[in-house]
Amino acid sequence: MSKKLFTWVLLLALVLPLALGACAAEETEAPPPPEPTEVPPPEPTEAPPEPEPTEVPPEPAIDPSGQTVVFWHVWYSEPVKSGMVALVDEFNATNEWGITVEALDQGNYADTEDLMNAAIQSGDLPDLVVAYGNALANWHSVDVIIDLDPYVDDPDWGLTAEQVADFYPAAFNGAVAPDGARVGFPISQSAEVLFYNDTWGQELGFAAPPTTPAEFKEQACAGAAFNAADDDPDNDGTGGFVLYAGASQVSAWGFAYGATHLTPDGSAYDFATPEWQAAAEFLKEIWDEGCAFPTESYPNPEFATRKALMVNSSSVGLPYQLAAFEDAESTDEWGFMPFPGDAGQAVDSYLQTVGMVGSNPERELATWLFIKWFTSPEAQAKWIEASAYHPTRAGTVPLLEAYAAEHPQWASGLDLVPLGQVEPAIASWSSVRRLVQSAYAEIIQGTPDQIPGILAELNDAAAEAMAEME
Repeated sequence: MSKKLFTWVLLLALVLPLALGACAAEETEAPPPPEPTEVPPPEPTEAPPEPEPTEVPPEPAIDPSGQTVVFWHVWYSEPVKSGMVALVDEFNATNEWGITVEALDQGNYADTEDLMNAAIQSGDLPDLVVAYGNALANWHSVDVIIDLDPYVDDPDWGLTAEQVADFYPAAFNGAVAPDGARVGFPISQSAEVLFYNDTWGQELGFAAPPTTPAEFKEQACAGAAFNAADDDPDNDGTGGFVLYAGASQVSAWGFAYGATHLTPDGSAYDFATPEWQAAAEFLKEIWDEGCAFPTESYPNPEFATRKALMVNSSSVGLPYQLAAFEDAESTDEWGFMPFPGDAGQAVDSYLQTVGMVGSNPERELATWLFIKWFTSPEAQAKWIEASAYHPTRAGTVPLLEAYAAEHPQWASGLDLVPLGQVEPAIASWSSVRRLVQSAYAEIIQGTPDQIPGILAELNDAAAEAMAEME
């Protein structure tokens, strides 16, 4: 190699690295990569709640389908018997459970009570029986009649609060035993009331029936004075009030004076009270003054022929009194009125009650369903029209407007229904009723100063009866 070429190669070897280094130094340093931005995780979307399943009410545990209910009742005479049969037939044909009710009349109340007592001994019992509250309480005490409250309160089969409130309280609670058991259920009611001759009363100068004891005495004495002064000697000693002092009549007067048969706790009878004494003294007073008189039988003829301005009677005596007016060819207008007293006005309610015999859950439920249906406003209205009783619930009344228009005397009794009070639903009352009648017969025939002693003796005798029965 020539010296000159060698020199150029050497120079190139020295210069080339320097040039390359200078180029590298001139490059812009790349910025560090940005730190990654922390991306927050997405908030979890709340899952929509799962729809709650629609609650299907459980089927009631007891099935009354296909049960037969034997029903003993007391309506053996027409047309009431046919009315009962028609209603039972309607229930049998329409109830959704295929329940069959066999309605068997057993005679009157006394007959039915005797047959029931015999059935208790034999074990051949009905499922449902019509009886007075005191008889039902007696059978409850020997574990035959059961408490209806579990059925009344049952959430599936019972009555709503509104349905319970529709019943008149005195009727709804009229067959509750001393232990609180609801031994009877009221299918209808009647009452011990007063019949008043409006036409004759107006002719005597009175614009309306009496509402107080003083007004009652005034009108009764006016009727007696009128008959004593007329030209007919056969009606002397009549014209005022026909007084019959049976237990129901005495009870009605007692209620009007604020009296009750039992002590507040229900543990004893109590006739020796100022209220009972005041009622007794009033009856004694109108008797002694010749403003009241007795009759040997029901006073329907006397009332229809103006031998009495006022008489006491059961409201279901209406057909017999109408017949008496027809026989007498009288066109006088008359109606029902309550008993007046110092505490207001009252009537003695007679409840037509049914009691349920304990059997098995299926038959008992079937029996209850018949009771519930029979006391519905629609069915009860049909029963009222067949029997001339009065309803036990307010909701029945609007369904009876046509019947009331056709039967004005019956309609006048509707206003008295809320005034009703009931006699004791305890076993001893059957015996005590007879004692009450005997005591008041003694009061009427005795002297006023004997009244406190007679009532005290009645208390003692009633206590003995209760001790034997309760």
